[in-house]
Amino acid sequence: MKKKLIFIFVFFLGFYNILNSTELNCNNFKKFSMEYVKCKSSLIKNKTKTVGENFVKDTKDYQKKEWDDEKSKVDDVKKKVLGQ
Repeated sequence: MKKKLIFIFVFFLGFYNILNSTELNCNNFKKFSMEYVKCKSSLIKNKTKTVGENFVKDTKDYQKKEWDDEKSKVDDVKKKVLGQ
């Protein structure tokens, strides 16, 4: 349970940092100009892509770690059962 809470906390912390980062400054454009809309849409696209990549990477790492732990437990049981 603690691992899940830590994972969720780290995920949202990372998401919060991405939202507060400012790679592009769209304030240089007029609010109703086409350049402003393009700037904002590229910001949203980049942030969404980054969050998705980080989420997938974190999930894969977590699953790999957990599966490795469980596999070692299964191997230990097999050794005990087979008497090796």
